[in-house]
Amino acid sequence: MQDNEMMADALDAAPTTGSPLSELRKHWRIIFAATAGWALDAFDFTILLFLIPHLGKVFNVGLPAMALVVTATGFAKIAGTIGWGLAADRFGRKLAFMAAVLWFSCAAGLSGLAWSYGSFMVMRILFGAGFGGEWTASVSLLMETVPAKARPLASGIMVAGYEFGYMLAALAFHFIFPVTGWRWMFFLGVLPALLTLFMRRGIAESPDWTREQQMHTKRSARDVFVFNPAVVQAWLFSAAINFMLWAVQVLYPTFLLTIQHLDSSQIFPFVVAYSVGSVIGKPLSGYAASRIGERRTIISFLCVVIPSTALYTMVSSHFLLGVGAFCMGMFANGLFGIMPLYQSRRFPVEGRATGIGISYAMTAVSVVAPYAIALVTPSLGLKFGMASFIAGGALLLIAISVFDTSRWMPRGESSDGETERNTDEHALMAVGNATR
Repeated sequence: MQDNEMMADALDAAPTTGSPLSELRKHWRIIFAATAGWALDAFDFTILLFLIPHLGKVFNVGLPAMALVVTATGFAKIAGTIGWGLAADRFGRKLAFMAAVLWFSCAAGLSGLAWSYGSFMVMRILFGAGFGGEWTASVSLLMETVPAKARPLASGIMVAGYEFGYMLAALAFHFIFPVTGWRWMFFLGVLPALLTLFMRRGIAESPDWTREQQMHTKRSARDVFVFNPAVVQAWLFSAAINFMLWAVQVLYPTFLLTIQHLDSSQIFPFVVAYSVGSVIGKPLSGYAASRIGERRTIISFLCVVIPSTALYTMVSSHFLLGVGAFCMGMFANGLFGIMPLYQSRRFPVEGRATGIGISYAMTAVSVVAPYAIALVTPSLGLKFGMASFIAGGALLLIAISVFDTSRWMPRGESSDGETERNTDEHALMAVGNATR
């Protein structure tokens, strides 16, 4: 069995023959499924963000109460992401991926049936339980299917799907909400369930997970659970980047509607500017991480985020606000493009989904951001509250990222962009040695 493990490691390290783009074309189905899953997940989540002011009036509650719904949804991810991660390690990435998509789609549709603030809160908590599961399973499946040289770009492309979901939600708010009302906005959230039909026929199970199941028939929790500085860094980074991004995103439609006094038809250009920046920035951050390393990429992007915060929140010119939205999308949200690669590198195959699930559950710490901003709004104002939390999150991320945890990563991984680089040239020799 040890020889089999050595052979598997060597084959993983072996260089692929095609370019990164050609490898992406070969694996377009899994890239499409992961990207679409994340986009539809984002669509179902961000619909609520556009409706916060309206639903506050419907349910006769204030901004803190509506922000608490978003926070509660985030906390529901704790049990959801860990549970789906355990399921993905036990039953396979593909099955967990499909089940999570069905779960959050149904819960999103049920949100449209809410008859009170309390019932709406319950529906969103159910949604949150599936919300994180899609991420946990799809990241594991994608990073274990796509060859190593194509993973940075695949990582960025996958998470860029969020912006497509965000823009779809903005379009629905602009065109559908004025005609049909808020309930149909949530009923649309059932549509992602159709993705499972494509996944059932077009997507194969993770080859790494399949091989691991063949080599290890029984594994205890202690065998698959890994705890070291690299893991701690992954968890802290996940919490901090989501804290910053929740401060960026969650109350942004409310900021445009209440502080900038725009109507539902006027906020769409700013959402587009933010989303276009993100679509560019996410693949760019994944590519940059493969070239100059994770730490240099993270620090470089965040050094642009901090001054861009002023353009994003503090100016009154619509043109400058649009520039700020684009920069915040490209560099703040764009940095999220390294997350699938960043997280998968820090966990071994046998416990990867569980580790990623726990890591994503750590984002529950970040969901206090919108509620905290809402609490400080009466004294600081919404724009100062958002600006301080965004800049503070960026500084915290820089502090977390300066530590080099490469020595604790699984074999062949490095936070300095050295993944596979030193092992490729010895791959075939290792295969021969493993079979002797």
